[in-house]
Amino acid sequence: MSLFRDRTDAGRQLGSAVRSRVEISGGAVVLALPRGGVPVGYEVARAIGATLDVLLVRKLGVPGREELAMGAIASGGVRIVNHSVTHAYGISPDTLERVAAEEQRELERREGAYRGNRPRPQLAGRTVILVDDGLATGASMRAAVAAVRAGKPARIVVAVPTGAPDTCEVLAAEADEVVCLAMPEPFFAVGASYDLFDQTSDGEVRELLDRAAETWHN
Repeated sequence: MSLFRDRTDAGRQLGSAVRSRVEISGGAVVLALPRGGVPVGYEVARAIGATLDVLLVRKLGVPGREELAMGAIASGGVRIVNHSVTHAYGISPDTLERVAAEEQRELERREGAYRGNRPRPQLAGRTVILVDDGLATGASMRAAVAAVRAGKPARIVVAVPTGAPDTCEVLAAEADEVVCLAMPEPFFAVGASYDLFDQTSDGEVRELLDRAAETWHN
């Protein structure tokens, strides 16, 4: 049985949890991981009256098995490599570099498409809440945490509706706090927690960011 109707429902439940559990210092900024994390992040930001923006992260998929992450990259030149996967699948350094270069081009395209002329938010001294629609391997979120840490925030909170228990445990050691509403065991996939798990479009991402900017950015 699924736990959430859709990403909006998941975001509202997650927003309530963040509002009650997380101590905000220095103002808060919600950074959602596109695309699926943006509808969730919109509701979290609305619940706590925070700035909403995106943090671009791209999974580095194993060639031929792209759903399997051998690492991830994030805005600011951050790269996380899952060495156990690269060793298990015999991924050469050249192959890793080729995949990373392809994903870097897509990351830059999306950053321009989503943010437009808006500057990146200042993170120093603020509580940064990283939001996605769920955690499976955690590669993308680990890259996001590393990217944000470079901005010297007061605290980094990872907030997701659902996640694999072992992944949430790993993130708890890298972020300052993790809010995960559900950790099903066995964990099959993020989408298994949702009734409706359609792909979020670029247009939906831009619309939600624009709506947030017009109403309750701070």
